[in-house]
Amino acid sequence: MAMTETVKKILSHYESDNPGTKANLARILMQGKLAGTGKLVILPVDQGFEHGPARSFAPNPAAYDPYYHYQLAIDAGLSAYAAPLGMLEVGAAEFAGQIPTILKVNSSNSLATDKNQAITGSVSDALRLGCSAIGFTIYPGSEFAFDLMEEIREMAEEAKSVGLAVVIWSYPRGPMLDKAGETALDICAYAAHMAALLGAHIIKVKPPTDVISLEAAKKSYAGFDASTMAKRVKHVVNSCFAGKRIVVFSGGEAKSLEGLYQEIRGLRDGGANGSIIGRNTFQRPREEALAMLQTITDIYLNKA
Repeated sequence: MAMTETVKKILSHYESDNPGTKANLARILMQGKLAGTGKLVILPVDQGFEHGPARSFAPNPAAYDPYYHYQLAIDAGLSAYAAPLGMLEVGAAEFAGQIPTILKVNSSNSLATDKNQAITGSVSDALRLGCSAIGFTIYPGSEFAFDLMEEIREMAEEAKSVGLAVVIWSYPRGPMLDKAGETALDICAYAAHMAALLGAHIIKVKPPTDVISLEAAKKSYAGFDASTMAKRVKHVVNSCFAGKRIVVFSGGEAKSLEGLYQEIRGLRDGGANGSIIGRNTFQRPREEALAMLQTITDIYLNKA
């Protein structure tokens, strides 16, 4: 498939990157049913670390098998599949070359008390497994935020030097943020901007609400129309170098299909590059998940 002008334009924004990194970004952007559109839908399956196996997979027991997720991403025509080291290792040979993969190189777990992440994979692991990118979570607002930022700065330098792309999950949390603050518009935009400043090629944040959390930011947002998801998403995307970085939004906790579709339409209308949806996908029966992902794809194609 010839690379589209849309994808060429997106790649042109990454002026410092070598051909290998741009080729891996192109692999993701030119994969699946959204190939060439500049839109992405990615399947992330890192929730086993964060929530445990039963909380993640018991609703759909077939999902305990890593093969299930590889095949689901391929059959749904998704852009990429992201997972921690062990899950990718299980299917790396069986599914080699069939779907771009992203190695999640740090992880947390619900048994820990600190808002921190452990390094659980490496750039060399990503190369060995044929991945297109590494993925890394930072927690802006956490007591460990600076350590996490220093870790990804070092790992991103290594990844880019060998032609891999860098995806940053930027999830605000910490003692200064209540639950509403974690998804507040000003905080989401700030978190996305931090990921861009850290050199991410692809930035993942949560869909923002209309809350303005930081007292110091309220003056800057005075008169800002945050009444719709589209307007809020447009602001977050603009916060990532005026839209010159790829920004995708998480699916979050399980919700009704119509609620999810309405959210996706807001993301699309706000200029988001796409969605990265885990539990809302793999906790549903396979056929239901495939139908859901087809509708999400159609939304990004302006068909639904």
